[in-house]
Amino acid sequence: ALPPEGASLALGRPGGDREMAPTLVTPCPALPPEGTSLALGRPGGDRGLDEPIDERALSKLRWRCRRGLLENDLLIARFFEQHAATLTVGQAAALSELMELPDNDLLDLLLRRRQPDGELDRCDVTEVLELLRPQLPQGRRL
Repeated sequence: ALPPEGASLALGRPGGDREMAPTLVTPCPALPPEGTSLALGRPGGDRGLDEPIDERALSKLRWRCRRGLLENDLLIARFFEQHAATLTVGQAAALSELMELPDNDLLDLLLRRRQPDGELDRCDVTEVLELLRPQLPQGRRL
């Protein structure tokens, strides 16, 4: 089957001795009209996804993000150091969904060994993943 119109195939990079299968990359849908209020993805909510997360929710999210794998903890700690002050309700919801993953699956996503699939294959999750992932030197690709 062909990908939907506007989508493209992104080829994976070699991972050890095996090649990754091509990944379907679908462009993010347009943002909702200005003035539309969405609370964690539910229409008609009283808090928008773009609103900053409050201090209490941020504190709970930090606690929820503690992991058993040191590598994950280091990347998540760096994420909070750099982005806690500007974290939005929508980003917090996406991060919370990522925290439902087992440690090894989360690490694979963070290290770009695989891309989100299924229910996690969404723009908001991809945005948070890009903020969580270690930055590569200019011109370097995985």
